[in-house]
Amino acid sequence: MSEICTVNDESLARAVEIIHDGGLVVIPTDTVYGVACDPRNIEAIRKVFAAKQRPKYKSLQVLLPSIESMEKLHLTLPVPLNRLAAMFMPGAFSPEAEDDCSLATLRHDPTTGKATQGVRIPNSAVALRILRATGPLAATSANRSGEESAQTVQEAADALGDAVDLYLDGGATPGHVSSTVVAADPHERDGIAILREGVIRELVIRKALTLNGGALGA
Repeated sequence: MSEICTVNDESLARAVEIIHDGGLVVIPTDTVYGVACDPRNIEAIRKVFAAKQRPKYKSLQVLLPSIESMEKLHLTLPVPLNRLAAMFMPGAFSPEAEDDCSLATLRHDPTTGKATQGVRIPNSAVALRILRATGPLAATSANRSGEESAQTVQEAADALGDAVDLYLDGGATPGHVSSTVVAADPHERDGIAILREGVIRELVIRKALTLNGGALGA
């Protein structure tokens, strides 16, 4: 039977144990509730896909407690994502980080051979407290694939049930809208591609690049 617990020292210790053992934990973020696991454990990642009934071609992002965490994971932000990260992180923004690292969540481009990884630092004190305890987590929204994202822990529990070992209740999130996902794309004039528009609108991101150093190729 799954547990629903408020975020405290005891429940965080339990979350660390579950993640270490390859289990799943639902956590609040600054956008929606997410279902999370150890990003280096392929079997745990498969559990996330099974719980959500998520198509295999869709990748998982990695939630980080700080920008410094990227270096420890052997991830780097290519230009101009490093500029965007300085402007929008922490927050509801998911740049794609490139490198050959040991994360089991990497997405490999069959054309270029490059490996990329979506990362995000939640702009939420509760989420950051959880991540400082657990370390980086592979995560995606805590709902069945194609259904509305969970704004409360109960919505997440109703959607995923006993497929998740522990639900951490951090109160209602601001809304049902997920983060924006941006990738580096040298073929675009400003050097980025918007893979998913979310909380931060595409116009805001592209305007920020123009105002901070000018659009690439200008």
